[in-house]
Amino acid sequence: MGAYKYMEELYKKKQSDLMRFLLRVRCWQFRQLAAIHRASRPTRPDKARRLGYKKKQGVCIYRTRVKRGGRKRQADKGICYGKPKTAGVNQLKFQRSIQSVAEERVGRACGGLRVLNSYWVGQDAMYKYYEVICVDPAHNAVRRDPRINWICNAVHKHRELRGLTSAGRKNRGIGKGHNYSKVIGSSRRANWKRRNTLSLRRYR
Repeated sequence: MGAYKYMEELYKKKQSDLMRFLLRVRCWQFRQLAAIHRASRPTRPDKARRLGYKKKQGVCIYRTRVKRGGRKRQADKGICYGKPKTAGVNQLKFQRSIQSVAEERVGRACGGLRVLNSYWVGQDAMYKYYEVICVDPAHNAVRRDPRINWICNAVHKHRELRGLTSAGRKNRGIGKGHNYSKVIGSSRRANWKRRNTLSLRRYR
């Protein structure tokens, strides 16, 4: 086994003494840093490379933290007007995962970069920490590389805001195979609508 494989196996045993100590120290370090900051290198090089990271010009890592827990409703003094159904404040859950929120925040902060993917690096009682792989679409090293220059196309602007990254697609319930036949055509609702709309074309 190569070194990356050993690292991968280590991360599968997060409750081992070694990993508990390592993650605790890392979380302490991350807490001292800004909410979004550039990382000089990936904390988990094996995971980053599996998700498309390459140590080359134009590819960088941003580390971010997002508050854990559900999403409390922003209602002044807890007053929700309207029907009782909308009266809840506390036990509401956000529809997307915390990881997709992390990608979104980095994407907004670094508007000129494209978000490729992200992965978990730690968590404590308050925050979850993620590293986001970003690509500079204007850099020649990226534009000339046929394996990554697809991300330079204009359709990939802010893909993290449109649910096109891996974490975003998970939240949309999109996948391949017979389990996902009901979401072919962008979403469950679009799929249902397409199959239940009578289309009477003029020349048919």
